Amino acid sequence: MKIGTDIIKVYKDVHIWVGIVCGLMLFIAFYAGSITMFEKPLERWATPPSALSPPPPLENAEKLLDAVLAERPQAAKGYSIVVTPTTDQPARVIWAERGERPRQLIEYGASFAADGRLEVEKLRKAQTAQLVDRMHQFVGLPLPDDAARLIMGAVALAYAVALLSGLIVLLPTLVEDLFALRAGKNLKRMWLDAHNALGIFSLPFHLIIALTSVVFAFHDPFYDTQAKVLYGGEINWGEHEAAPTGRVPLPAGELLVRVQAQLPGFEVFGFTFQQREGGHLEAGVIGLDPRRGTRARTYMRTHLDPYTGEVDTHDLPGRMDGWGEAVNAFFALHFGSYGGNPVRWLYVLMGLAGAALFYTGNLLWVESRRRMQRGAAPVPQKRSARVLAELTVGVSLGSVAGISATIAAAKWLPARVDDLMLWHEVIYYAVFFIGVAWALLRGAGRGAAELLWLCALTTLLIPFSSLAGVWGIGGAWNQAGTAAIDLTALVAVAVFLLVARFTRRRMRHGRTDSVWSVADQRQMTQVVSKGALT
Repeated sequence: MKIGTDIIKVYKDVHIWVGIVCGLMLFIAFYAGSITMFEKPLERWATPPSALSPPPPLENAEKLLDAVLAERPQAAKGYSIVVTPTTDQPARVIWAERGERPRQLIEYGASFAADGRLEVEKLRKAQTAQLVDRMHQFVGLPLPDDAARLIMGAVALAYAVALLSGLIVLLPTLVEDLFALRAGKNLKRMWLDAHNALGIFSLPFHLIIALTSVVFAFHDPFYDTQAKVLYGGEINWGEHEAAPTGRVPLPAGELLVRVQAQLPGFEVFGFTFQQREGGHLEAGVIGLDPRRGTRARTYMRTHLDPYTGEVDTHDLPGRMDGWGEAVNAFFALHFGSYGGNPVRWLYVLMGLAGAALFYTGNLLWVESRRRMQRGAAPVPQKRSARVLAELTVGVSLGSVAGISATIAAAKWLPARVDDLMLWHEVIYYAVFFIGVAWALLRGAGRGAAELLWLCALTTLLIPFSSLAGVWGIGGAWNQAGTAAIDLTALVAVAVFLLVARFTRRRMRHGRTDSVWSVADQRQMTQVVSKGALT
């Protein structure tokens, strides 16, 4: 395929600069997104066991609810009845109350003690998975959600541009370069081949992620336009009309029977209730149909009439109109919430490959601007190349170490602090900014090797915290059936150590005119010192 060299140059410049500007944020989004593919196992691993007595049978849920409302009348505004209690939802009745911070909600659960006394417990559901998901959604930016969402949308748009421009650059030599991986002394050539192969083979996945991210970032303007054009100014989200005065909602056991009759194959997790003006009760049913892709990552939700048990199916996949199914497909394709664990593991691998794609892209830019050493005289590299290499190392490995550190802290924080999310954020950003500062201080080569050791150490703390729980150290605990998290962490530790060893060898024995070389750091120090003396 013939494309003019001037056109190729334009698209190559677009691809390079968009990739450089957005690559570091996208690294965080893809790495964190890979971890969120197993959000529920991570929540089970990180949530401490409840001290509540075993939940009463579902048939006694209303009796428990009456006892809760007598002691905590504010719970009537919104509560849930859990059909199948789990580690992160250990109570039959759960509700939320406002905390001290803006928009902070504290969950409580209730049960009956053996003597019939009401037990109320502040639930300690892990915030780790939510923080990692926030890193994924808002590309690691410590900004308010609305501002971070707009930046994420702009990054996603630029990301799509970079993908298409990169494809145009590759088109003339696509066939001959597709399966080429020329390993040897020319590291730049090898990195370029690896970068191109990752980009081409994962292009459909990256296009899906880019386009769906744009939809998520700008969904409010999309919905406002949709409301004006299609619905006459306002979208009806399925709210039910107020029930006649005096009607009593059906018991949870009867609601379960009626929902199961209307939705064969739908596993019901629980029911949610909200009290509106005039005492009217609105309800929803939460569950999962494993045969369908979900709009949320791990569950489906739709409206339910609590007085008749009638399910509003227009929000459920397989029962939507054409437009609803199209919107649901965007969510399912982005979250990988279809096909079970095989698809989840595929998304994990593709997410990690995506992170590697952005990392190698920055490395290629740095290597392409390397000043070649042609004699014995020191050849310090350009400041722009050195700073980008250091930021690539610091931001990427700092985020990896920060995520591992905040996950490891999940089994130590509940016994020591009240605001779990705040402390998880503090730990993540402290480690992240330390990683960035360390890379800028130590240089790309030393910084990369040392931060990879930090990544290995913080990731090793994950299974160590489980062992501490087994041994009863410092208030930590260990949940049965969560060994997969610890084993995965140990595999990651081995990978970090292997990459650190390779990085250290390249730093010591690679080309001395590279920003990754110890020699370049010494040369730069000598030049700066001479400049200071003169």
